[in-house]
Amino acid sequence: MSKERWLGLVGLGEDGVDGLTPAARRLVAQAAFVVGGKRHLALAGAVKAETLVWPSPIESALDRIEAHRRRSVCVLASGDPFFFGVGAMLMRRFCPEEMICVPAPSAFALAASRLGWSQQDCALISLHGRPLEAIIPHLHDGARILALSWDDATPAKLAALLTTRGMGRSKLTICEAMGGPSERTRTTEAQTFALNNVAALNTIALEVVTDRCARILPRAAGLPDDWFEHDGQITKREIRAMTLSQLAPRRGELLWDVGSGSGSIAIEWMLADPANNAVAIELRHDRAERIARNVLRFGVPSLSVVAGEAPQVFADLATPDAIFIGGGANTPGMIERACDALGSGGRLVVNAVTLETQAACVNWRARWGGELAQIAVAHAEPVGRYSGWRAAMPVVQWRLVKP
Repeated sequence: MSKERWLGLVGLGEDGVDGLTPAARRLVAQAAFVVGGKRHLALAGAVKAETLVWPSPIESALDRIEAHRRRSVCVLASGDPFFFGVGAMLMRRFCPEEMICVPAPSAFALAASRLGWSQQDCALISLHGRPLEAIIPHLHDGARILALSWDDATPAKLAALLTTRGMGRSKLTICEAMGGPSERTRTTEAQTFALNNVAALNTIALEVVTDRCARILPRAAGLPDDWFEHDGQITKREIRAMTLSQLAPRRGELLWDVGSGSGSIAIEWMLADPANNAVAIELRHDRAERIARNVLRFGVPSLSVVAGEAPQVFADLATPDAIFIGGGANTPGMIERACDALGSGGRLVVNAVTLETQAACVNWRARWGGELAQIAVAHAEPVGRYSGWRAAMPVVQWRLVKP
């Protein structure tokens, strides 16, 4: 190993060293310090070097690895270390020029090859160390999903989730210990799941079949209001769809949803792209707890809920790409602090229902510029034996794009 590339990263399969390339074997054999899980170290066979089993938290091993910089180090991982593996963690401390990585086939690749599925046509997700509900946005009729399990109980829990959501006829294929001598593949319907002795190391291949009652999340903004748990403090469906359009979510961006209420705006922002992030800011603790329940209901567990008062909490948050203020816009300093928090090109959207906040929107537009619109929605409702339009309170919307 050259002086520059002192850090080796080797992906192992269940066949251990037998499945390694000659280059990967050399990295393991020549290392003075080898790091990995107990299973990885066992798969690597007799290692003569000093070894370290991943500690908890795993990030605490980085200092030990750093201390061996002048020696050759080899980190052992499962399959492809840069596909839901330790590669990303290592890159937060070290640079690619210091590393030689020899990946093995990922669990996704192995599962796809067993079933004859094209990976590009599948959703590839990890449930390892993540809430099971993270799979919900991917559930639609005909979907093929490859999911890394957290443990031996994950398949049964997923089967129960599917059944309660009207997807009990979905097929789960449990691929256990792929590539090793104890490999096993079993298929069952979610609603009749009764598999036992599932290996802790398993990958789930899911073919989704939906019943008419199934709740499937659409791709467009504007989910039905009654899908959310709320106490009336919710941006209504039509207004929400227009608000999301004005917030204009882009992949990987962060939203602050101020006065979040039910969390509907932040949740739909997250559903716009799996890489998106959002912070729901809510003063009332009961509503913050309600938002947390909605977050799991819609399968966006990485959404952060902050129970606190705006704009005071802004100082502790990461820089947003967009801010929505659905409540409390007239709070002293709110708009100024929000504008200060945004970077160039950031979007601020304020929805106003009361005359006082609507008047303030007119003043803010005069001061900072931006766009001002009034949105009026009416729904047909019974009027005796006939029907008539019942208008909702009009909403004034101010949108500003920071120069």
